Amino acid sequence: MTPRRVGVIGLGAISRYYLAAIGRLPGWELAAVCDARQEALAPHRGRVPCHSEHRALLAQPGLDAVVVAVPNHAHAAICGDALAAGLPVCVEKPLALHPAEGRELTALARARATPLFTAFHRRYNDGVRRLRHDLAAARAPVAAVRVRYLERIEEHIAGDTWYLDPRRCGGGCVADNGPNAFDLVRLLLGDVEVGGAEITRDARGTDRQAVIGLRAAGGATATVELDWSYPGETKDIEVRLADGTVHRADMLAGHPGFKASLWHEYAGILDAFAAARPGEAGTDDGLAALDLVAASYRAEQAATAETEQAATERAATTEGGRR
Repeated sequence: MTPRRVGVIGLGAISRYYLAAIGRLPGWELAAVCDARQEALAPHRGRVPCHSEHRALLAQPGLDAVVVAVPNHAHAAICGDALAAGLPVCVEKPLALHPAEGRELTALARARATPLFTAFHRRYNDGVRRLRHDLAAARAPVAAVRVRYLERIEEHIAGDTWYLDPRRCGGGCVADNGPNAFDLVRLLLGDVEVGGAEITRDARGTDRQAVIGLRAAGGATATVELDWSYPGETKDIEVRLADGTVHRADMLAGHPGFKASLWHEYAGILDAFAAARPGEAGTDDGLAALDLVAASYRAEQAATAETEQAATERAATTEGGRR
């Protein structure tokens, strides 16, 4: 079944791009909205049914699908309820806060034979699509990839301050921007694993910068650079082929204006969501990105433990030399 009458759950900063795409793409109809904040519902009253609790929206007859754009910590519960109701789900990244939650959702989607689609909007960017076209025509394989996702997060969240709460966001730049960047790497290299992680945290413990090393089974490598304290905005990809040639994609080029590239990217999300079928290849992409987030944090912890162990051994050696 192709989703057409859609309910949007969560009316925060990102919802405007979904609503705009629903309004302009043929065949889509906004059937209901949901948000716990009455001020967020106010512009929609008298136009579509408005709900302050997601289960009320899910019980509304005639829905074909839902978009879940709530804070990250609520993704798992709401997606689970929607899948249990038999509704195809398009959920903002990350799929959930923890891989275990992602696996439960993936298993439920398979059991219900219902699409569970994670919205990685950068894969629908026109610059990324041109890059993939160019790489498909290249004769040499990919040797290395670099993805940069750099911004000052406070400039991008509008009133959605939950991004700055690690309990609701799932972490910082690795948890929230990481999935988009990891998805781009997987789009170019296939499955990858984390080789190392350098993560810088602020005084509150939130990760604000990170450099994550990744490797594919065939030997290609990738570096993901994330920054939540960057002055300005840079979102780009650099691909080096085995013959030394380099291809690049600037995801912001050609889209002047703040977040201007998102308008066409979210239209791409809905097109892909409409075509999604349960069990198809790629339906576990949300879980794969979530696993890479968790692996990045584990790599950070391992590196910290190794550094602390080395410091302890040096201190013991120095103390022993004094005796």
